[in-house]
Amino acid sequence: MNNFIEEYSEYIKKEKRMAPNSIEAYIRDISEFLLFIEAKGLAAMNMVENTEVISFVLHLKNSGKSTSTSNRKIASIRGFYSFMQDKGYIKTNPCQNIKSPKIERKEIEYLTIKEVDKLLSLPNNTVKGVRDRAILEVLYATGIRVSELIEANVEDINLRVGFITCTGEFGKARIVPVGRPARAALEEYIYEGRSKLIKGKQTEDSPLFVNYIGERITRQGLWKLLKEYAKRGEIAKSITPQILRNSFAAHMIQNGADLKSLQELLGHEDLTATQVYLSVTKNRIKEVYDKTHPRA
Repeated sequence: MNNFIEEYSEYIKKEKRMAPNSIEAYIRDISEFLLFIEAKGLAAMNMVENTEVISFVLHLKNSGKSTSTSNRKIASIRGFYSFMQDKGYIKTNPCQNIKSPKIERKEIEYLTIKEVDKLLSLPNNTVKGVRDRAILEVLYATGIRVSELIEANVEDINLRVGFITCTGEFGKARIVPVGRPARAALEEYIYEGRSKLIKGKQTEDSPLFVNYIGERITRQGLWKLLKEYAKRGEIAKSITPQILRNSFAAHMIQNGADLKSLQELLGHEDLTATQVYLSVTKNRIKEVYDKTHPRA
């Protein structure tokens, strides 16, 4: 089975152009499922049937996995078996008609504009501060994913026109506008801060955001950075890349952005993923009503 997994890994890397982190997650999910069916004595791919997949879904639920995690694993397995069927390695897809568990919609966490302004004012004028300001400005200005920020290269930024080119989770490149404050922060970082961090170090690519040793910033490094500024600014809410992405989307919706445009900016494959931000508008309308109607 390992040969099939390796072939699928190459396929989603080259054909789907998935990010390394996404590929790693997909392969981990598939490997977990294959270990599960092997434990049941199913060694051949064509021995897996619909009932085994359902059994795995129940196993995930009984193991205490969240609905979103279970859905991701099911999607990974479904994609793998679709690939196997297309290649002619199996006749039927055992994931056919398997429905993903419904996710209970949680209230979206996001920062207020005042909180965002406070966060963006925190970095100082040191080399690190210049870099951090650019990172924070770009995350809020574009709403891009953490993986897209980390994997961005200098050539993906067009300062003159004001946009960043991203390759999303499903390999589709999209162009996202970058506002004036973020462009100014990027210009200062690229032409002044970045060169001091790189220190003449030669790399195969040209990572946009680098750490103290001139290497591409990591996911862990970025989370540590955000945690540091949340503490410094005494912001009670959790500050994560997703919270800044939510803040971008929420503020766009509140100021009249249409769902289709927001979907393209966020890089969502399905419009339903974007529709969750409509709850932000509903909450705001209720707030306005409560504050302004004399008999609210």
